[in-house]
Amino acid sequence: METGLDSLLNHGPMLSRLRASRVALLAHPASVSREFTPILSCLFARQIDPVMLFGPEHGFGGEAQDMVGVGDDKGPRGIPVRSLYGATFESLTPSAADLNGVELLLIDLQDVGSRYYTFVWTALLACRAAWARGIPVVVLDRPNPLGQSPARMEGRLQDTRFLSFVGLEPVPVRHGLTLGELCAWDRSAHGVPPELLQVIGGPWADDYTWYAWRDRFVAPSPNMPTGDTAIVYPGACLLEGTNLSEGRGTTRPFEWLGAPWLDGERLAREMAAIGLPGVAIRPMTFQPNFHKHAGKRCGGVQIHVTDCTGFRPYATYLALLAEVHAAHAEHFSFRREAYEFVHDRWAFDLLTGSEGARLAILAGGRGHDLAETFGPSTRLEHEVVATIRASLPRA
Repeated sequence: METGLDSLLNHGPMLSRLRASRVALLAHPASVSREFTPILSCLFARQIDPVMLFGPEHGFGGEAQDMVGVGDDKGPRGIPVRSLYGATFESLTPSAADLNGVELLLIDLQDVGSRYYTFVWTALLACRAAWARGIPVVVLDRPNPLGQSPARMEGRLQDTRFLSFVGLEPVPVRHGLTLGELCAWDRSAHGVPPELLQVIGGPWADDYTWYAWRDRFVAPSPNMPTGDTAIVYPGACLLEGTNLSEGRGTTRPFEWLGAPWLDGERLAREMAAIGLPGVAIRPMTFQPNFHKHAGKRCGGVQIHVTDCTGFRPYATYLALLAEVHAAHAEHFSFRREAYEFVHDRWAFDLLTGSEGARLAILAGGRGHDLAETFGPSTRLEHEVVATIRASLPRA
């Protein structure tokens, strides 16, 4: 697998430009070369010394858990590390002081192809802050581990009332785009001069999923340990909007789900009867070591993807949640606490992009209906994604 970073390392003119510039770097632990060399080491080896490091959610080093504010720090060689995930929404964007003296912003972040995953929105906010000051941005693109096939797109565009840091712009849940394509679209949509953005890397085939580069997957965040996690994540992240454990605190986050009161045997039977493609659901028990239901024995299920091509993660988890509510309405609930800096919206609505799926579940909707009503993308989503892709012409 060749990424934008790999291409950069063989791009003499761009390396010369970086050496001659005061560079700020936005990156994380998955920003590595094909030899698994961290980007900062790659830059140092080529006499490029960034003057500022930016870290997204989980931090530049990737140590912090979800929704945990990260403080500023000092990196290798004493380079300042500025956190772009603090205690407020304003902390998500580089400040004027952060960019003072910076002549070029270099971005290398591995995304996982779901609109909830916050790294792409951190990249867009950083781009906007740089562009507002006339600072050019270079994005080192990386393939989408879910692939880019329009046939696998899922979910609807968000209602504008539900835009948030788990979806700053209206895109489908499983969008089939790369971070570079979304940055190029944002540049075009805001009328930013083309010379202020260069995307290096790609194109990759539409069916180039992580199964084709699985030995190259590096965890971009603490609870995204493998490509298998990324495959289920477009649906599994919905669990964050409920009182079900999403498997944090276990060895299989997002593939295991449950609660102390959940009947895993019943849930597995109900899901088998629905017969969604590409998945087998196994009843099990587990005990999270931290996060929801920490230290408690949970009834639950494991999601086994049997056919990556046919599997519909968003539809599958919508169906699961409808069946959990149908069986355990007295225990199941949606998250009411603040979520990703939003205090006046249901977390589940921010994730799905509207009130529709939550209200349908509460009204007694069953799994098959939720999967078929809210799972598939419509012509509108396909048109939006086609427009985004066209913003970054590929050779």
